[in-house]
Amino acid sequence: MTGTSTALLTDHYELTMVAAALAAGTADRQCVFETFARRLPGGRRYGVVGGTGRLVEAIGRFTFGDDELAQLATVLDATTLDWLANYRFTGDIDGYPEGELYFPGSPLFTVRGTFAEAVLLETLVLSVLNHDSAIVSAGARMVSAANGRPIIEMGGRRTHEHAAVAAARAAYLAGFATTSNLEAGRRYGIPTRGTVAHAFMLLHDSEEQAFQAQVEKMGSDTTLLVDTYDITAGIETAVRVAGPELGAIRIDSGDVGVLARKAREQLDSLGARDTRIVVSGDLDEHAIAALRAEPVDAYGVGTSVVTGSGAPTAGMVYKLVEVDGRPVAKRSTHKESKGGHKNALRRHKPTGTALEELVYPAGSSPERDENDVELQVPMARGGVPVDNLPTLDDSRARLRKALVSLPWEGLKLSPGDPAIPTVFGE
Repeated sequence: MTGTSTALLTDHYELTMVAAALAAGTADRQCVFETFARRLPGGRRYGVVGGTGRLVEAIGRFTFGDDELAQLATVLDATTLDWLANYRFTGDIDGYPEGELYFPGSPLFTVRGTFAEAVLLETLVLSVLNHDSAIVSAGARMVSAANGRPIIEMGGRRTHEHAAVAAARAAYLAGFATTSNLEAGRRYGIPTRGTVAHAFMLLHDSEEQAFQAQVEKMGSDTTLLVDTYDITAGIETAVRVAGPELGAIRIDSGDVGVLARKAREQLDSLGARDTRIVVSGDLDEHAIAALRAEPVDAYGVGTSVVTGSGAPTAGMVYKLVEVDGRPVAKRSTHKESKGGHKNALRRHKPTGTALEELVYPAGSSPERDENDVELQVPMARGGVPVDNLPTLDDSRARLRKALVSLPWEGLKLSPGDPAIPTVFGE
């Protein structure tokens, strides 16, 4: 994707607003846009910021070359086309780092610049943050439910081919151990894993021949898929072919909890006490939590993670909150916003448990104590990404630390209020 323009990953009305503002002489007014969620989806207790690393890089490629301008030539006037030909975002960006938690009203991505240059970014900002934050928020719940057992992301066949790569990145940020997506492995350095599907089993004249072919190529530490025909017979055959040092078996259908329990007993009786049990097949955070007491060693998750486990978008909005230093706000029913450029800090108990999120006017100085943590960090200055932005591994570590800070009830999977309240200071 490096070098590919992102300028047309936007909506038509962004450009008509720029054209009208240029004609009216208002395009250069200094503005502040904030991205936030009015509420968390589906009774969730917390959200996780995902995608800012991808987004800052994509904004750097938001430029209009000859191909992009040719596409727009029939819908925009010459003055606007000339302006776009020289466009490059030159404003400032601050936001919550990837892996940080957010709550309703959190100003998690703030863009400052002229109206024209900042409004153009709306669709790109929201498409990246809404998608990636939905995936990582769902993934974090699954990782918590897994309680230390590894999860492989394997949802590439259940979403758009490009969304699959972003979803794999977001799942890894959430704490998934590996992905099946090779492009995600190449682009983001995520460990990749994969063995065989049922098609490989059906290709061969017998299950034993399929296992033999796999073990001869991949070694006895591979994972054998044992539920193509009869699981009990499959396990017996798998151990006979690979020996008791067989790495793992995978169960992809049926009541996986009951099957895992029976499989563990059978493996132990065959001397394969170190053979791991991997389960997959329409798992989500609730199914994973229900399997916590079962002898499962790892999970494969596909559809539920790439679709946000029922919340495929984080519901974020990108709103103009300040013009030339003057607060502005939308007041329509059910879509209210709070005007003015804002910052945020999170208050904690001395023990480290989060208490509340304070959103306050930028430039003001709320009373602080040593347990308060400022949430926004610089991401770009003059349109240029700041040095030493967090790596993907940094963000994984940040999320682990953030989840530990939640009150215990904030980690529940049942619907409920946000784990901590958002307080708006004056």
